Amino acid sequence: MTSSLPLTKKLVNVAMGRETADIVIRNGVWVSVQSGEFIPNTDIAIVDGHIAFVGKDASHTVSKDTIVIDAGGKYLVPGLLDGHMHVESGMVTVTEFVRAVAKRGTTGMFIDPHEIANVFGLKGVKLMVDEAAKQPIHVWVQMPSCVPSAPGFETPGAEITPDDVAEAMTWDGIIGLGEVMDFPGVFNASEKMMAEIAAARDAGKVIGGHYPNLDIGRDFHGYAAAGIEDDHEGTRPEDAIARVRQGMKAMLRYGSGWLDVETQVDAILKHKLDPRRFLLCTDDSHVGTLANDGHMDRVLRHALDVGLPPLTAIQMMTINTAEHFGLSREIGMIAPGRWADILLVDDLNDFHPDMVIAKGKVIAENGELTIEMPQIEYPAWARDSIHLAHPLGAQDFVLETEASSGKSVTANVIGVIENQAPTKHLKIKIQPKDGEIQVDIERDIAKLAVVERHKSTGRVNVSLVSGFGFTEKCGIASTFSHDSHNIIVTGTSEEDMAIAVNKLTEVGGGQVVVKDGEVIGQVELEIAGLMSTEEASIVSEKATSVLNGFKACGCTLNNPNMQFSLLSLVVIPELRISDLGLVDVTKFEFVPVIE
Repeated sequence: MTSSLPLTKKLVNVAMGRETADIVIRNGVWVSVQSGEFIPNTDIAIVDGHIAFVGKDASHTVSKDTIVIDAGGKYLVPGLLDGHMHVESGMVTVTEFVRAVAKRGTTGMFIDPHEIANVFGLKGVKLMVDEAAKQPIHVWVQMPSCVPSAPGFETPGAEITPDDVAEAMTWDGIIGLGEVMDFPGVFNASEKMMAEIAAARDAGKVIGGHYPNLDIGRDFHGYAAAGIEDDHEGTRPEDAIARVRQGMKAMLRYGSGWLDVETQVDAILKHKLDPRRFLLCTDDSHVGTLANDGHMDRVLRHALDVGLPPLTAIQMMTINTAEHFGLSREIGMIAPGRWADILLVDDLNDFHPDMVIAKGKVIAENGELTIEMPQIEYPAWARDSIHLAHPLGAQDFVLETEASSGKSVTANVIGVIENQAPTKHLKIKIQPKDGEIQVDIERDIAKLAVVERHKSTGRVNVSLVSGFGFTEKCGIASTFSHDSHNIIVTGTSEEDMAIAVNKLTEVGGGQVVVKDGEVIGQVELEIAGLMSTEEASIVSEKATSVLNGFKACGCTLNNPNMQFSLLSLVVIPELRISDLGLVDVTKFEFVPVIE
């Protein structure tokens, strides 16, 4: 372990003026999240990447070699922290994610790489941990806890065991246990979940939560009793209130598809709960959002729009997050001894940092990076993740029924809810034709299927979905489909669905839109079928072609591919699909497509 003695001594000597600072920021308004104040005419002295002095006059720390930055009365804001997120949802690697968001003021991220863990297991997690350590900002990793997310209900590419969790807890860079999605496994005290939670607790790590059930009765209490310390799945004020009262931190998320801040903020504004028990996070941000709208800066602007005071909102993505992860000695506030993660901002109500300092270095000015990003070499195995038994054809997406001709049947159909992760379990009467259940564009009933892509089983499971509003013949396929990331495909044309899946195999993963037999949208995600090594701006353009493809097919949903990617996540109610069948998540049992 590296001794802190040299740094401690230097910080004291600089604060006392016996040694001089590397950087001094002068004449700013100190946003003191620790005391809840705005303090004008503040100077900050920085040495060896850390803050040595914060006060009215740092001139005693300045020499001819010191870089002096005149803040000109701008706000001095702690670097923004995302307390829960998945890099893979941005469709880019850790390095490219950081390139996109650091210039916007994000200086710390707590990432849960359970997407790549579902494809490659422990070695996939280690790939992310190693890359995270090379970044110019702070990136901590939460060890995925539920791979697969629901054992017996899906086929992942790998499995994470309690022994894997225990091993990861010894790695540098691992900050905690990732969101525990198998909530029935927790309140039923399954051996696997209990062992993983115990491994994290014994290592002194934070245990992340994921409880999407609207029932906050006995099952929720059993979940909380396991020592779950946060949860981002709330959608109502009562969800946030229940979590905080049970000792959790309520994480209010504002990602690309999940807009849950406004629906829960009354827990603070109306019910007057202590905002220091709340965090702001993104969970899942689409690359288009990162490139065009922002990251935690976007979340902050939204939080102000829905009524949170600026200081409160900033606390919810700085000091609250740092304290939650036991890192307030290092990050989360502008104070001596902490890393110098500082943003210079002209207007808190229109939050766009003019300068970003991370780990004591100026890394961005006026929205542009001023540093070189690390160069990462990825192993060949990371690019080899699609293993189908054979090319697919239209016949693979036929949905047969034994119902007699002229007799209607009741179908269990997944209903998409715009801007929310949960789905509706619809029961719809359908008239078969020639022994098959066919799409019905007029009634907004499309085909939905999952193709197993990890073990070459040849398994294709077909069901129905409503809510995309397709008006044209089309097929849309993706290797990005939470959490097992088999290929998910939807559409109104079996031929186009097959073309889309086969195209994914050809390009090594990603998302493809096919209309009338032609590819009209495509983004390649060669790392695990989840991430691109290209810059976010380039990937965003390609991903936009996919979103435009959805529109060309008639879909008008906000960010529909985020909704699409979750339809196979068999731990969020009500109805989901996996390669093994249609899953009623409220009961955790398989149900037939046709009753």
